[in-house]
Amino acid sequence: MTKSILIVGVGGQGTLLASRLLGRALLAKGYDVKISEVHGMSQRGGSVVTYVRYGDKVASPIIEKGEADIILSFEQLEAARWLPYLKKDGTIVCNTQKMDPMPVITGAAKYPEKVLDRVEAAGAKVQRVDALRLALEAGSPKAVNVALIGVLAKNTDIDREIWEETIKTTVPPKFVELNEKAFALGYETK
Repeated sequence: MTKSILIVGVGGQGTLLASRLLGRALLAKGYDVKISEVHGMSQRGGSVVTYVRYGDKVASPIIEKGEADIILSFEQLEAARWLPYLKKDGTIVCNTQKMDPMPVITGAAKYPEKVLDRVEAAGAKVQRVDALRLALEAGSPKAVNVALIGVLAKNTDIDREIWEETIKTTVPPKFVELNEKAFALGYETK
């Protein structure tokens, strides 16, 4: 049976490292894995999405609307934007951090209120995670991505040891300890 995970965020949040960690951990577990990254205006704070599909045999990396088992969202508005892709019984793991999009930065719009409440009201199961707090506790705000991967890891059948080994072999050596801490804090989050 094929499973689908959508990783969504904005440029600069580390979504691509997160998708690389996920893909490598799934491969280490023995799954067939297909990944497709869509960058958009990622270098200007625009939307970034990665499709990750895995199982015994996966034909395509593309996730259609209503097919994602999990959406891993690095930002609240991105969770709302990609909500139509979530399965009826799927879960959104969402960082509670807000990143102002360009219309908000320029004053042309206001950041919507109670975004995650509205996502839940639409029927989605949302696990809210203060990943920025976890990252700061680990030692750097840049570790938000790996803290979120730690939370996601508990929603998979991949052993913690595989995730830890994947971090060691994927992250540059000088950042391994920081990312191990961020992963552990995310993994141990209730």
